[in-house]
Amino acid sequence: MKTYDAVVVGGGPAGATAAVDLAEAGHDVLLLDRAGRIKPCGGAIPPRLIRDFDIPDSQLVARARSARMIAPSDRTVDMPIEGGFVGMVDREHFDEFLRQRAASAGVERRTGAFREIERNDDGPPVVAFRPGAGRGDGALERVRARVVIGADGARSKVAQQSVKGADRVPCVFAYHEIIKSPAPGAADFESTRCDVYYQGKLSPDFYAWVFPHGDTTSVGVGSANKGFSLRGAVADLRRASGLDGTDTVRCEGAPIPLKPLKRWDNGRDVLIAGDAAGVVAPASGEGIYYAMVGGRLAAEAAGRFLATGDVRALAGARKAFMKAHGRVFWVLGMMQYFWYSTDKCRERFVSICQDPDVQRLTWEAYMNKELVRAKPVAHVRIFFKDLAHLCGLVTP
Repeated sequence: MKTYDAVVVGGGPAGATAAVDLAEAGHDVLLLDRAGRIKPCGGAIPPRLIRDFDIPDSQLVARARSARMIAPSDRTVDMPIEGGFVGMVDREHFDEFLRQRAASAGVERRTGAFREIERNDDGPPVVAFRPGAGRGDGALERVRARVVIGADGARSKVAQQSVKGADRVPCVFAYHEIIKSPAPGAADFESTRCDVYYQGKLSPDFYAWVFPHGDTTSVGVGSANKGFSLRGAVADLRRASGLDGTDTVRCEGAPIPLKPLKRWDNGRDVLIAGDAAGVVAPASGEGIYYAMVGGRLAAEAAGRFLATGDVRALAGARKAFMKAHGRVFWVLGMMQYFWYSTDKCRERFVSICQDPDVQRLTWEAYMNKELVRAKPVAHVRIFFKDLAHLCGLVTP
């Protein structure tokens, strides 16, 4: 039975990033990924991700230069991006690019379905999986790993088997349809604009979206309400936006976690990253950047563990992530709690988005992935504007 320094389960942005970083550090890495799965995702990546992870222009299927916020009353507020853009990727191709890059760095790729981590003695854990396409159709195979990184999504089997509390992660359920993009001027569609619908009829607790992907477009919705029809909401959205007559390329759905787990390791030899660790931003649902950051931090923590044997190193991944992004997650969580609760609140939220201070600070924070602290006066103005809207002192 072969022993690897690290076995990474899951080949999405988090897993592929962890694998390539460990391989480039000189470790023997196996990347195990289940074939055929494409995560439902709007596909937006900020300039910070493009810079930090060296994403080539060839992976950008579109460049969004503005966002349009649509209120329950159908009132619209446009938020232009001054002097920049948000990159758009198609996960079908972007994730495979990341996996191929890992292979080029020396990572061994295997296609198969993870089954369990076995422990027969005090030695390294044994990763059991079924090779083959889809859910795996081959005979059970086993490999040893000095450390296992679970990056196998929101319902991570690695996490549920190894990390306490991983089976109780609150999730939003997302569904989208990839459609052929309409011709220029058709419907109310622009190839450089992301449309975000804050309407209770389309999502009672989250939002719906129309995001351009070049030749295709992602039309989707998210909700934690299990009784809400996501497919019905997307059908309604396509009718309302004039996209019901366009061809559908594919449909995808999956749970998306919106709260980081309190622990990301088992204190022994297992570490989790990406959706498995719950690192999807509240309110926005953004996950690609945070997944890749989580994968990089997991690789760093695993590397320290492999070098020293000190299991305390594994906890460093979560500590570093929360130090850098915990406050942003808290702010976004509060924003979702207050502004997404009713259509009245959503109407006021979209109204706030027309404020120049809000637009400027929102884009600066999003593009650079950190809270903007250099403009205290603007923050004070926004605070009092938010307070006035919450108290109903301002008419939307």
